[in-house]
Amino acid sequence: MKDRTVVTAKDLKRYYTVKTGGFIKKRETLKALDGASFSIKAGKTFAVVGESGCGKSTLARLITMIERPTAGYFEINDSNAILSTPKERKRLRTQVQMVFQDPYGSLNPRKKIGTILEEPLKINTPFSASERKDKAIAIMAKVGLSPEQYDRYPHMFSGGQRQRIAVARSLMLHPSIVVADEPVSALDVSVQAQVLNLLMDLQEEMNLAYLFISHDLSVVRLISDDLMVMYLGRPVEQGEKESIFEHPLHPYTMALLAATPQVNPDTRRKQIKLVGELPSPLDPPPGCTFHRRCAHMTDLCKKVSPKLRELAGRQVACHHSEKFL
Repeated sequence: MKDRTVVTAKDLKRYYTVKTGGFIKKRETLKALDGASFSIKAGKTFAVVGESGCGKSTLARLITMIERPTAGYFEINDSNAILSTPKERKRLRTQVQMVFQDPYGSLNPRKKIGTILEEPLKINTPFSASERKDKAIAIMAKVGLSPEQYDRYPHMFSGGQRQRIAVARSLMLHPSIVVADEPVSALDVSVQAQVLNLLMDLQEEMNLAYLFISHDLSVVRLISDDLMVMYLGRPVEQGEKESIFEHPLHPYTMALLAATPQVNPDTRRKQIKLVGELPSPLDPPPGCTFHRRCAHMTDLCKKVSPKLRELAGRQVACHHSEKFL
């Protein structure tokens, strides 16, 4: 079904206990992800953006079940991924696959491409060797690779070709959702366009849902349907892509969009300078975590942490968003 919900997440949190200090160590809590809720439908792309350290990759590790959340839950195809049995969790993992950022580090240099592609089938299915090879070659054709490349090693491919191989590997088990963590940031701009077009073509053909993580808003605008902007582990603005790009309602979103290069002078936004550095997640500011860098800060922002609330067709976590309508 085209409009079925593939992933539903509710108030996901991931905290880590870390040791800090010099001779006398003390334990502190790092809130890498502090309450994310969203849903992703089949054939749609949900993008997550924000500065480094905002919790994007932590969210990816939770959805791919590499780590378990500290609190909250999520469902994959209506099955609770947190309360599921080990057998059910193993089945759910085949429905969630990942494309990593580095096409040079994500492929085993000692294995041929055919072996890399067949490995998910060898682990999770009863297919014979000949069936696995046929399926691997079929997937290679989908991503623009030829059967002659089946017996080659990763070092014989360019960065763009390696990322095509990584995409092919993620599709071997016919997943419902693909988590793409900065999949084009390590590639040349011309190659980025090829990989993005490939991802969109495959999405349309296979009705895939994407969780697309990026810091590049121009890429996000091209590929996404819905958008979540994160700051220091928390969503600050979330909703339909075009409404956020056309009329952002959170000062942090405005600053991110203003920093995005625009060729057309008519679409350029007034530059917004963020003062100060990104706070430490071990010692976040009281109240709104963004208030020390915000030009619209008031005493309320220093004391009270804003919750996500409905406004103008999206959710926004800012006490003063009405002034931007």
